[in-house]
Amino acid sequence: MNPNLFSRRRMLQTASCGFGYFALSALCQSARAAATYGPKLSDRPSPFRARAKRIIFLCMSGGPAQMDTFDFKPQVGKKPHPGSVVKFYRHGESGLAISELMPETAKHADKLCLLNGMHADTGNHAQSFLQLHTGERLRPRPSMGSWVSYGLGTENQDLPGFISLNTSKPQVYASQFLPPVFQGTPIGINGEDMSQATIANIASDHLPASVKRRQLDLVQAMNFDHQSLRPEDPGLEAVIQSMELGFRMQMTAPGLLDISDEPASVLEAYRVGKQRTEGTCKQSDFGRQCLLARRLVEAGVRFIELNHGSWDQHKNHRRDLTANCEATDAPIAALLSDLEQRGLLEDTLVVWGGEFGRPGLTPGNGKDETGHNANGFTFWLAGGGVKGGHVHGATDETGARAVDGKVHFRDLHATMLHLLGLPPNDLTYRYAGRAHRLTGPEGGRVASEIFA
Repeated sequence: MNPNLFSRRRMLQTASCGFGYFALSALCQSARAAATYGPKLSDRPSPFRARAKRIIFLCMSGGPAQMDTFDFKPQVGKKPHPGSVVKFYRHGESGLAISELMPETAKHADKLCLLNGMHADTGNHAQSFLQLHTGERLRPRPSMGSWVSYGLGTENQDLPGFISLNTSKPQVYASQFLPPVFQGTPIGINGEDMSQATIANIASDHLPASVKRRQLDLVQAMNFDHQSLRPEDPGLEAVIQSMELGFRMQMTAPGLLDISDEPASVLEAYRVGKQRTEGTCKQSDFGRQCLLARRLVEAGVRFIELNHGSWDQHKNHRRDLTANCEATDAPIAALLSDLEQRGLLEDTLVVWGGEFGRPGLTPGNGKDETGHNANGFTFWLAGGGVKGGHVHGATDETGARAVDGKVHFRDLHATMLHLLGLPPNDLTYRYAGRAHRLTGPEGGRVASEIFA
C-alpha cells in the first residue's frame, strides 16, 4: 500500500471531520429535545395518546409491609400464614383482598390496581429511595416529577409543574441537570406543621403588587440583555423563567394553600388536623396534604408528591403499622372519592408505595419486628387509565420474593410516563456528553397488562 495515499495529516483531517459530525449530531439532538420538551415551562401536549394528565404520588417512606396491607397470603391449613399479623377481607365487586387496617381505602377496592410483583435493586433505604424517585440508586439524578414537568410543562402558568409536600430529602424534588425551572417546589419541610406550611420565600409585603411588577420588569429587562450576549447558555433562560414564575406564584399560591374556604364536611372527610402521632408515626397532618393535592390538581399542577413516614418498623411492628395505616387510610379514601366526584380521577394517576417492602414476622420467635425486603413488595395505582379491582403480579407463598408479573422501578417509571403520553425510553436530556432518561441505561418495560 502506498503510504502517500493516506498520510498522517490526511488521517487527522478526516478524523477531525468525523468528530465534527458527532458534535453536530449531538447539537441537533439537543435542539430537537429542547424544541419538543423544554426548556420552557409552558403547557405542552403529550406526543402520544395520554390516559392521564397528571400524577399524585403517595410516598410511604420507610417500606410498608406488603403482607399486612395489600399482598394477601391465604391461610395454610387452619393456621394463619407465617408472617401475617392482620386479617384480610374481600371488597367490592372485584373481591379484592385488603387488610383490615385499611377499611376506608378498601371501600375503593374496585378502583385499585395492585402491583404485587414490585422489586428493586437494594434493601438500603437511601439508595432505594433515590432509585424510586430518580431511577438511579448511586448518583443524584432528576426526580421523576422533574421529568414529567420537563415533558409536559404545567397547565397553569402561575404555578410550577411539580410540587412536593412535607418532604425532608432534596432528591425528592431536585431537577439536577435539567433546567432549574423543572425543579419541584417543596411545601412543608422536615415534618413541619402543615397548617403553617407555605412556599419558602414566597411572601413579600414590602411593596404593593403593582410596584413589584415594575421592579421585576426592570430586572428582567437587564436579564434579557445579559442573555442576548450568551445565547448558548440555556440555564439563563431557565433562571429568568423561574423569577417570573416566582412573582406569579406570589399572587396565586397563598390562596391555593389556604383551605379555610373548604366546607366542614370536607375537612372532616380528610381528617384534617386529626392525625395520630404515637410510636414512629410523627408526621404532620396527612389529611391536609391530601386535600392540598386535590386543590393543586384542580389548579393544573402536573405532578404532586405527598410524603408520609416512617413505615420503617424494625420494632413495635403491630403498633406502628396500625398507627401509620390509621393516619393515611381515611385521607387517601377521601382523596379518591373527591377526585371521582369532581371528574378528575379518570385522568389523574394516583400512585401509592414506598422504597421497598418488609418480610413477614418470623413465627415463633416472639419478636415484634421486621426487616427490609426489596425482592418483593406492593404498589397500587388508581385512575389514569389503569384497571380497577385488578391484581397484577405476585410474590411467592411467603411474600418474600416477586415471582410473577414482576415490575421494577424502571418499569413503573416507564408505565407512568406512557400513561401520560410521553415516550418512556425516548424522553431524554443530554448532559455530560450523553443522553439521560428516567428509565436509566437499561430502559423500562411498560406494564401494558394493567391498562383498562
